[in-house]
Amino acid sequence: MTAAALSRPPDRVLLGVALMLGFLATAPWIDAFSKLAAQTLPVGQVTAARFLVQAALTLPLALAAGEGLGLPRGAVGAVVLRGFCLFLSTFAFVSAVDVMPLADALAIVFVMPFLLLLLGRWWFGDAVGPRRILACLVGFGGSLLVIQPSFAAFGAVALWPLVTALSFAVYMLVTRGLAGRMRPGPMQLHTSLAALLFCLPPLVLGEGTGSATWDAAWPGGREALLLIGVGVASTVSHLAMTWALRFAPSATLAPLNYLELVVTVTLGYAIFGDFPDALTWVGIAVIAGSGLAVVALERASAARAGAPGRGGGAPGAAG
Repeated sequence: MTAAALSRPPDRVLLGVALMLGFLATAPWIDAFSKLAAQTLPVGQVTAARFLVQAALTLPLALAAGEGLGLPRGAVGAVVLRGFCLFLSTFAFVSAVDVMPLADALAIVFVMPFLLLLLGRWWFGDAVGPRRILACLVGFGGSLLVIQPSFAAFGAVALWPLVTALSFAVYMLVTRGLAGRMRPGPMQLHTSLAALLFCLPPLVLGEGTGSATWDAAWPGGREALLLIGVGVASTVSHLAMTWALRFAPSATLAPLNYLELVVTVTLGYAIFGDFPDALTWVGIAVIAGSGLAVVALERASAARAGAPGRGGGAPGAAG
């Protein structure tokens, strides 16, 4: 299938914005369900369940849309790499929220757009001027304001969200390379299956070892519903984001990403009684401000080039 056949349909900005808002309302539930499930189940099992349910839901959707299930020639390696990045980002984030408040972990993950910008320079040769670099440095500074008290309170687990940010940035770059070669349904299906394959060896080796991370347990009724919820929320949110980016320029949608923090803080307080402290709020404000500055620079650059803007996808790991 040619890249022309997979080109984005004419912009329908309001529909794209509505789908992006749907993503932002759904994605935090992945984290909430994961945190609840990880209270009684190993993190590795929660991670694997996400991919299993996501693949099971994506398969009939891809078939119903007539997208087919084949992999383009030469795309297998990229899909496997995408699956590994999704596995690593999800495992790292679930490991983090198992201990940390949702909002603190997500705030650290929001350094992902800055990593995406810097890695894009190396991967695709994207232009990165001094103002973008300055915005990135400010954003990293904001993340340190969140990491420092989290590290003091929770130890090295506070660094897991940085692993999520880095692996998800690579995930987004691989997705960018595949976007003109694969439809969203098959891409997500094969990525979920690849990510699941990375979960299976440690789950098999961890059986009966008593490992708090990989020794899977048979879920009870409530736990099974939580695991299904993780997969359903993942499927709905990812499809909403994918289609949002097909209907509206990414530069238009990117500023909306920070609304995810609002929903996450609300869920964290309502379900777990967690609320960010003053220093964390300062860090969130710095990260959001510098991120919006990057978006504005990208939008101005795209306008000068006559393009719709590259922007980034949502940074949430589970997202």
